Amino acid sequence: MNSRPLLRLCLFPVLVLSALAADDAAKRWAQYEPSFKAFAEQDAANPPPKGGILFVGSSIFRQWTNVAEQMAPLPAFNRAFGGSRTGDQLARFDQLVPRYAPRIIVYYCGSNDLKATPADAPEVIFGRFREFSERVRAVLPETHLVYVTATRSPDRVNRWEQVDYYNALARAYCSATPRRTFVDLNPLLVDANGHPRLDLYKPDKLHFHPPAYEAFAATLKPILEKIWQEVRAGRDPGPASEVRR
Repeated sequence: MNSRPLLRLCLFPVLVLSALAADDAAKRWAQYEPSFKAFAEQDAANPPPKGGILFVGSSIFRQWTNVAEQMAPLPAFNRAFGGSRTGDQLARFDQLVPRYAPRIIVYYCGSNDLKATPADAPEVIFGRFREFSERVRAVLPETHLVYVTATRSPDRVNRWEQVDYYNALARAYCSATPRRTFVDLNPLLVDANGHPRLDLYKPDKLHFHPPAYEAFAATLKPILEKIWQEVRAGRDPGPASEVRR
């Protein structure tokens, strides 16, 4: 019996899926070209400091437009690009990380993966964050990576369980891994009864008004100041999980 027709039939769905994945990757790469062109222009006009504090991630960070001012005098700057997923952070890694040689990276990404159709499983999303972390370790072994929790936004109540699981995986990883820190900002976004503070959210119930970023800065800045002092002093901070409740 000639098995080649059967083999071709079995391979066809795999080839189709691979082609679709490649096409999606190409479209997503093109989608973010304007952002990276803007980054290049910013770098040329006002070069960020080598060895500074790099904020990366999706629109939650991209819309934090005054993060540099709120973190001053820490040398923080923002290169987040809106709509991005954890796979996009990996695809753009070489443009985001080595060129700036940051001493600290602050990472927010994963919410969009959970909202995608079909949505990725938390384990898959976490796996991409871990790969990002390991790439950082490979090229900048002394750099400290700070994971900021995916938010439990009111527009995604039906996905909160997956958000919590993704965050829990990241928390366990950061607790066990040198130069990795976990920061939970979700407690800042609820009232005394645990209900989302809608006054902090824009009408889309996902993105934030300025007071939310003020609260984020008040929590994050002391953590970054402590890490910055340790990094500058050349001390290994060791496994660390900074959790805000």
